[in-house]
Amino acid sequence: MQSRFLISGLPFMKMHGLGNDFVVIDSRDMDPIVSPELARAIGDRHRGVGFDQLAEIRNCADADAELIFFNSDGSISGACGNATRCIARHLINETGKSDITLRTERGLLACSNAGNGLTTVNMGAPLLNWSDVPLASEMDTLSLPIDGVPTACGMGNPHMTFIVDDAEAVDLEKIGAAMEHHPLYPERTNVEFISLLAPDRIRMRIWERGVGPTLASGSGSSASAVTAARRGLTGRKVEVVTDGGMLIIDWRDDGVYMTGPTAHGFNATLTPEFLGAIG
Repeated sequence: MQSRFLISGLPFMKMHGLGNDFVVIDSRDMDPIVSPELARAIGDRHRGVGFDQLAEIRNCADADAELIFFNSDGSISGACGNATRCIARHLINETGKSDITLRTERGLLACSNAGNGLTTVNMGAPLLNWSDVPLASEMDTLSLPIDGVPTACGMGNPHMTFIVDDAEAVDLEKIGAAMEHHPLYPERTNVEFISLLAPDRIRMRIWERGVGPTLASGSGSSASAVTAARRGLTGRKVEVVTDGGMLIIDWRDDGVYMTGPTAHGFNATLTPEFLGAIG
């Protein structure tokens, strides 16, 4: 922990996309500050702040900024689409640009102002080969050898998507918790349950690895839309209805485009007392 924060405290922003909530720490004027221990402490909804993911904004030579994502258990998340949109909106407002580029573990992601308060991020091409998801061994990612025959997809983080008659009726906590640690997924996995509402509209609920149930997920919505299209349920542009609201996902030749609203709730400061208690 840098000594100046033990004196003055550490500023942060609280943001959310459809209730998928984030703590955002801007480290562009300093050395990287977030550790797994700090992420776990901030992520505690009773003793800290609470979040689905924490995002650290860092300087980047070939993009407007670099983003590093942490889950609430302190583990790294390779992708977080809603946090990417929230931070893109923040930087669009800050710079006055209509288009920016953010570097994540997925590579360079193009972000743009979609108008009417909406922000679009190109999440990149879906990873459909078993080794890219990654899975533990070679297999067809369209139909996994698991009860319910889910589909595997990588969006910078791994996903397992079940097609069900009614996503509302699924015991998300029981099945999601069990599937997160399925041996086919050596890095654990996010678990989605989707049901068809219309030819261009699906319902999605998600269990996020290292977090649990969340109200929405950008990468999960992207993986769900890709799965629905691959399984012939929909076309490649759909509305994804999450517990927190609706995202538009458009799987194009150059990537999966996600469009939706963002919210910047408040700015605050972690106290020196809080920071000093972190081992």
